[in-house]
Amino acid sequence: MEKRAHQYKLTLEYLKDSKGETISAEPVELIFENHDDIFSIIERLKDKDLFGDKQQATEFAIGLKLFSEVLLKNRKDPLFEELAPAFGAFMKKLKSIPASDAE
Repeated sequence: MEKRAHQYKLTLEYLKDSKGETISAEPVELIFENHDDIFSIIERLKDKDLFGDKQQATEFAIGLKLFSEVLLKNRKDPLFEELAPAFGAFMKKLKSIPASDAE
């Protein structure tokens, strides 16, 4: 039986380089699946107020979910051999952080 997954489309546009120059580059569009509801995770991480910055929480959530899904799909790859146990501990620690009372 095929596992169900959430489907997403991410578009990345290069706006300016480190010197402030406008860059003309084709956007990268990525259609992918993830076992989690990423929008829900974004909201939960914003509620935890990990960085005191809602945008950083969103960036973190998206990067984390993209990375963790690749790690999960390739968990037997030797590249992830040493990282997998530490990543598991990291995720447990992250999930244990309560939501912030600050609003």
